[in-house]
Amino acid sequence: MRVAFVSNVVYPFNTGGAEKRIHEIGTRLADDGHDVTIYGRHFWDGPKEITHEGMTLRAVSPERELYTGADGERSITEALEFAKDVVIPLQRRRDEHDVVVASVFPYFPVLAAKLSTLSAATPVVTTWHEVWRTYWDDYLGNLAPFGKLVERVTARIPQYPIAVSGVTANRLTEIGPDSSQIQTVPNGIDYTGIQETTPADDGFDVLFAGRLIEDKRVDLLLEAFDRVAPPETTLGIVGDGPKRAALEQQARNLDSAPQISFLGFLEEYEDVLAQMHAADVFASPSTREGFGITFAEAMAADCTVIAADHPESAADEVIGDAGFLADPTVDSLAETLEAALHGDRPSSSPTQRAQQYDWDAVADQAETAYQRAIDGSW
Repeated sequence: MRVAFVSNVVYPFNTGGAEKRIHEIGTRLADDGHDVTIYGRHFWDGPKEITHEGMTLRAVSPERELYTGADGERSITEALEFAKDVVIPLQRRRDEHDVVVASVFPYFPVLAAKLSTLSAATPVVTTWHEVWRTYWDDYLGNLAPFGKLVERVTARIPQYPIAVSGVTANRLTEIGPDSSQIQTVPNGIDYTGIQETTPADDGFDVLFAGRLIEDKRVDLLLEAFDRVAPPETTLGIVGDGPKRAALEQQARNLDSAPQISFLGFLEEYEDVLAQMHAADVFASPSTREGFGITFAEAMAADCTVIAADHPESAADEVIGDAGFLADPTVDSLAETLEAALHGDRPSSSPTQRAQQYDWDAVADQAETAYQRAIDGSW
């Protein structure tokens, strides 16, 4: 099987979830003898085309800043530029690939991939990490109709769609393909690597890890922790984002302020895992999760996981009965957190639940899906 991935960002030179997924699936496909190429921006040193861990990395566009604006929104012009730059190189080499796999966000590269493969009838598989719909109103403000239109157009072009969760699949059916056309292949974790990580020496009793944005509802976690945490209990907040200053100010005003630490963004992924291993409870009351990879990671580290029960979050799919769900309110979160701090554990083993998200299992599912697209048996 000859697989081409289209992604403006490339792991390990960029470290987001979408590019990590491509890397983990791609390297496993390459190890199994498949030919794997990634079309991306030139974020690495050296020539535009290199071999990296068995895959061909092919730069079709120069390195460029991905984010813009005070709140760190993704650059629309960057996405448009990359989409423009990838069309001709991919079109010229379309006969070298049996399938093209494109991460949906930021949408335009998907349209470019489809345009590049029209004459060859090469199947385009799309990976939907999220479907934003009305969230565009919060993200783009007055430009929200543009975002909604692009998302809807992307959903309706001929494709073989993969969703990372049932929640994302259900959202996708509202703007494009019906459920029978969508396959679900979750995101993954390095289960063995997480298991072998050494706990941090400076760990916390309760941990949050994620981008500090409104939807993560860290404000609720701070209030709930302040209400129920004993004086000797600590809370660590890992991550950065536009809400950090406001959250730090909120924490300073709490009685439990000396027990709360903001660690910022940790450059090394292993440092985040080490913090998870040191924690007893991992709490993330996020109300919007297309998947929720940190829940799987925390379960692999044998944390008691607390997530929000919300229709826009796939947390319940990820943790099942191997963690706890709370309403996204201070009262409900405080009650659940207090029980966890007093030793309550879920009915199923978190580590056993986490094993199903190991990258080996996820890559096998992805390989099957790609082959079905090639065979026309989707």
